Amino acid sequence: MASMSKIMIIGNVGRDPELKMTGNGRPVCEFSVAVNRVTGGGQGAERQEQTDWYRISCWGKQAETAQQIVQKGRLVFVEGRFTPREWTDREGQKRTSLEISANDFQLLDPRRDRGESMGAAPPAAAPDEAGAKFDPDDIPF
Repeated sequence: MASMSKIMIIGNVGRDPELKMTGNGRPVCEFSVAVNRVTGGGQGAERQEQTDWYRISCWGKQAETAQQIVQKGRLVFVEGRFTPREWTDREGQKRTSLEISANDFQLLDPRRDRGESMGAAPPAAAPDEAGAKFDPDDIPF
């Protein structure tokens, strides 16, 4: 029987990525992602926003790409698998945390300031079939 482990999240990058090299020279890039969710709000219950933090690791060529384009605050989609990581806390207790080993990631927000600072021109609005530019303020809803 086949088995599979997969997780997909969309959230905001919590810290700039950090690129490191493993002992055998393989690049690994780590950053964190915050995923917000709202609970309550029904039948007199108070709405509360909660944030779940995920530690993300990218490997190889993907690690180098992540280090170059991922920035704190950016909205990002990450798809990967959970990888357990064991560590010892300050009190000497063994702990386990789950990390997402990314298979793929994609930036979802159009941050023009980053593109412009790298010398790229901001994207131009695409003309519609009649040649006029589309104005999103003209949408009635």
